[in-house]
Amino acid sequence: MMKLFQKALVGVLGGIVALTVAACGQQPGVDTGPATAKPADGKLTIYTSFYPLYFVTEKIAGDHADVINIVPPGVEPHDFEPTAKDIVAMSQGQVLVYNGSGLEAWIDKAITSFDQTNMTVVNATDGLPLLPISEEEHDHAAESQGSEHDHGEFDPHVWLDPTLLKAQAEKVKDALVKTDQAHSQDYVTNYEKLAGELDRLDKEFQDVTASAKQKEIVVAHSAFGYLAHKYGLTQTGVSGLTPEAEPSPAELKQLVEHVKEHNIHYILFETLVSPKVAEVIARETGAKTATLNPLEGLTVDEANAGKDYLSIMRENLETLRLALQ
Repeated sequence: MMKLFQKALVGVLGGIVALTVAACGQQPGVDTGPATAKPADGKLTIYTSFYPLYFVTEKIAGDHADVINIVPPGVEPHDFEPTAKDIVAMSQGQVLVYNGSGLEAWIDKAITSFDQTNMTVVNATDGLPLLPISEEEHDHAAESQGSEHDHGEFDPHVWLDPTLLKAQAEKVKDALVKTDQAHSQDYVTNYEKLAGELDRLDKEFQDVTASAKQKEIVVAHSAFGYLAHKYGLTQTGVSGLTPEAEPSPAELKQLVEHVKEHNIHYILFETLVSPKVAEVIARETGAKTATLNPLEGLTVDEANAGKDYLSIMRENLETLRLALQ
């Protein structure tokens, strides 16, 4: 019921923003300017919908933009709903970067309320080779959030394949070049540096997974499909694509039997979701637990410690090195 109320609220807020933007555009003497218009300090204002896109956007933008992530540290983006203040703020930015493919349940209504003549909107999964959602994963998601929510046909967790995050970063680079041509070479240079870092990360994952004895991972929720697909692994999710979808008693029993039969030594849980189900499976099977971070967001402690996508993905790599023995 709360989800329904929040979604209805987003729709109402979207209408308010649309009226506000329209009213501003009709004021005598007010020139909203072209899509390249920037604040008085010369910097772009860029909003991103969740952490991985914030990471790549900040790297590419450098000193030429204020990059603001809508989802605060410690909040799971599957659960996030923007406030009225968030929506109004986003409507005033020059660039909005979002993942798409069903990750942000609120984004479509919000975007339709914005005056996009002064905004570059980037759907960062548009045109990427997406993995279809299995029927089982779709059922898990529907049970957890209600059948009224359209989860789409594809898995949105592309950023866990570093090469696909590089493709998303290229879209961000292209948008910044289009929006702020005066600094286009800086954006290209920053992107190329980031692309090299992501290529190195990809090579490190290839080296570890190629020599792994075990090729299956049991994870808290099925966020690692792209990582598994890229590196020749199989993921078994305790829940579906959304982390709040818990298994039924019958499914839990099947998972326990599966872990025993496949000689899996580690159950991998994550930072923004309760590990209780993973701990139950580990206790019933004698397996150990470890953290595999889906990087949907940073915890407050991670943010304060200065961790980022690259450092946490390398922590994930060490977890895989252990779990795939």
